[in-house]
Amino acid sequence: MDSPQTLQQAIQYFSDEQVCIDAVAAMRWPDGPRCPDCHLDDAKNPYYIKTQKRWKCRTCRRQFSVKVETIFEDSPIPLQKWLPALWMLIGCKNGISSYEIHRNLGVSQKSAWFMLHRLRLALKTGTMGTKLGGKESNGVEVDETFVGGKLKNMHRDRRERFAAASGHAGGWTGKAIVQGMLDRDERKVRATVVPDIKRETLQNEVLRNVKYGTQVFTDDAVGYDKLKWRYVHDVVNHAETYVNGRVHTNGLENFWSLLKRGLKGTYVAVEPFHLERYIDEQVFRFNNRATKDNPLTDSDRFLLALSQVAGKRLTFAELTGKPVASPA
Repeated sequence: MDSPQTLQQAIQYFSDEQVCIDAVAAMRWPDGPRCPDCHLDDAKNPYYIKTQKRWKCRTCRRQFSVKVETIFEDSPIPLQKWLPALWMLIGCKNGISSYEIHRNLGVSQKSAWFMLHRLRLALKTGTMGTKLGGKESNGVEVDETFVGGKLKNMHRDRRERFAAASGHAGGWTGKAIVQGMLDRDERKVRATVVPDIKRETLQNEVLRNVKYGTQVFTDDAVGYDKLKWRYVHDVVNHAETYVNGRVHTNGLENFWSLLKRGLKGTYVAVEPFHLERYIDEQVFRFNNRATKDNPLTDSDRFLLALSQVAGKRLTFAELTGKPVASPA
């Protein structure tokens, strides 16, 4: 696929729906279309119905489009709008709001909001059971941050509810907790929402994601005080200094600043229920940013994101947390 290099080229290139279909099909089925029901080895088994922009299986006679079993499934919005939206999402460093998609692509704001959440699902990259670091690595930084409004700015009733629920009125009361890990060799981040900052919670995440024997750098939070039994654990006390030789968490602090810049400046208000997807979006952009060793372009990031759209589905009921009505 001869991919465009700029947003202007992308809009021109994907102005034809058939070109969009061919682009997604080439990513999904490099050896030719496959029936989602039969999965036959014969790549030429389905034939294309040009007037319907669909394939039809010669065996089971089912018709299917390129959207089936992807984040685009059951969407009436054409790929002519989906693909430029994906390009803008991965290309804007601080994210792009649903109102911008609404104005620029001519869809309703509600549809744009739903589109962006489905695209964020595509940006989520699995770990495939791999772990960060190693005994010979340069180490892994581990830190957590708090996302949410300041308690002093909340209405008194809400502030009192948060204080009653948590048992205290500390600086992180009412905020979501995000834990992150940065591999200094790969310069890649993993981040996830955690329910609390208890020792068991924070250290279980480290045990799941970091190889035993790795040099781990954290601040002096009590939740990390037992890591020395599995890792070479070095601590920096932020009350005294932020850098002590190689011991610091400034790489993760950089990621936190990018994450919060998008949340505060672009998205403004993010419900904790949806926060995980916004984190996945920023992790994708951070892990696939251009560096001296790996000069990725917007086109490279777009093709990578497009290759991840298959096998993922997000319905509006799932997104909004509404119960799905059972069939009568």
